[in-house]
Amino acid sequence: MNAPPQPPHAPPNPTAGLIGPAHWWQRRAVKAGALITLLALSGLVILELVRKETGTEGFLVGLGLAVFPVPLLIAAFRWLGRVEPAPWRNLLFAFAWGACASALIAIIANSFATHWIATRTADPSSADTLGATVVAPVVEETVKAAAILLLFLFRRRDFKGLVDGVVVAGITATGFAFTENILYLGNAYGTDETYGTTGIGFASVTTATFFVRIVMSPFAHPLFTVLTGIGFGFAALAADRQRVRRVLFPLGGLLLAMGMHAAWNGSAVFGGLGFFAVYLGFMVPAFGLLTWLTIHSRQRELRTVREELPAYVAAGWLTVPEPYVLGTLRARRQARRFPKQSYGKAGGPEAARAVREYISLATALAFLRHRGRSGRAGADFVAREAELLQALWYRREVARPALDHAARVTAPAFPQPPTPWANPYGPVLAPAPYLPPMRPMPYAPGMQPPPHTSAIPYPPRIPVQPGPGGPTAPGGSHAPGPYAPNPQTPHPQAPSPHAPPPYAPPAGYRGLHT
Repeated sequence: MNAPPQPPHAPPNPTAGLIGPAHWWQRRAVKAGALITLLALSGLVILELVRKETGTEGFLVGLGLAVFPVPLLIAAFRWLGRVEPAPWRNLLFAFAWGACASALIAIIANSFATHWIATRTADPSSADTLGATVVAPVVEETVKAAAILLLFLFRRRDFKGLVDGVVVAGITATGFAFTENILYLGNAYGTDETYGTTGIGFASVTTATFFVRIVMSPFAHPLFTVLTGIGFGFAALAADRQRVRRVLFPLGGLLLAMGMHAAWNGSAVFGGLGFFAVYLGFMVPAFGLLTWLTIHSRQRELRTVREELPAYVAAGWLTVPEPYVLGTLRARRQARRFPKQSYGKAGGPEAARAVREYISLATALAFLRHRGRSGRAGADFVAREAELLQALWYRREVARPALDHAARVTAPAFPQPPTPWANPYGPVLAPAPYLPPMRPMPYAPGMQPPPHTSAIPYPPRIPVQPGPGGPTAPGGSHAPGPYAPNPQTPHPQAPSPHAPPPYAPPAGYRGLHT
């Protein structure tokens, strides 16, 4: 019985351990520990406040019922961000901020403001109405927007456009709604216990609250905050020199989120008829429009991948079918499945992780090049491009068989190797030139490669004129140069004297984060 094929070893991180922080408090572990501690403390405080208000039994009932929409909402936002999935650490931060920090600040601020209004006006009923329709939308949308702002400022590399803003905003609001639902459902259960109306049916306050908040409008808070996320997404698409736009877009999105939130809360003032009028005439159409906008933006991202990556095919970094595979969700899915089907349990998970990283890195490379072509590239364009290309180079032996398989499965009209592959989304390109398997010279972000090496790790090259979709960015000094391999490059079938030994993953390897 033949043994199953073994995958190549996962590549090491080429930038690991080369540059360390100057002080201990600048270490990533210290910063992450401090952030986790603050969020955990705020979570414990908010849970205790909710438990004191609802009682232990009401708290447990509210917790059990409030968790129902959370997995569905997170899965929906993850699905929207499938082209370039956001790192889990960003999503965990967004959810924790919404569920812990935002909820704690909102409860304290709303209670203080409502009490202050009631004291000044001597009218508790009007104070509650003003608190729900004016104070709560402003406070809650502001504290939720703080998570988006923090990720926009400190995780700018992961925040590239509209879809990223929608995903981060939606996850943050999902966490906030989770904590708020515990409070509302716990109080509803306490009301039922007081008046003896527990049970199934709309006579039960718990059932009615569950139907309105969990069944009819689980998307309410995400819908409000997504408007803020769209504003930040448009700001991310603006060039660095367009500072006015980068400020006005987030502020405009935040104001729209506050207005929609106020209209939703105010619908309760007009009774059941007003609630359903706002729900059917305003909330549902807005939800459908924003969903269409997000899916349309995701399709534009896929088209960007298909249009930008052929430049790297011409330069020899990618094979010809890769732009098609990386720009099609169905082909990506086939590529991710291939390692586990081919290598089994022995090496499948490790190889599958390398394929996922390759897809993510290539997508980031396409978006980086698109920003460069449109004049929105930052000062670190050259270093970031070289970093992504080297990271792709380390994973090519594992990823390329999976991508070739996905191209054959999803596009059977493609001719089989060694016949040149056709590009169905643009001009026909020549086959990718041979790249000798040389080990790239590692370097850390922010450092230039040593003078005796090149960012492109293969023998000397000669420039070629860029064709349609070529690599020259108009007016950009940071555009990647068009290169072709040296005519002396050995034939693909000839053994290369530069071939390194197989890579062995170092202890604790977790892959390169983009």
